[in-house]
Amino acid sequence: MTTIALLSVAPVVEGSMADEVAKAVAALDEFDVAYETNPMGTVVEADSVDELFAAAQAAHEAVDGDRVSTVLKIDDKRTSDDPAAEKVTAVEDALGHEAKRERE
Repeated sequence: MTTIALLSVAPVVEGSMADEVAKAVAALDEFDVAYETNPMGTVVEADSVDELFAAAQAAHEAVDGDRVSTVLKIDDKRTSDDPAAEKVTAVEDALGHEAKRERE
């Protein structure tokens, strides 16, 4: 089973959050998960919900600050082992082109 999630961990601060977000992403390296960071969060793939929760908790705890906001959205499709990339490929097949476009 592949469990996919969108994880967003951010300190509530003024200015750039990059250094603290980097700490959260680096914490994922301690787990057997695949991940890809994008401007809105990090897509995480794990073999189980338990592993996903542990990785998300570590990412949350890695961020310093008086206040930390964490959002975890989980897709636990129990009848499939398809990775997150397969979801994107299915959308691109339906669109008939890459699901990406640069602003002009």
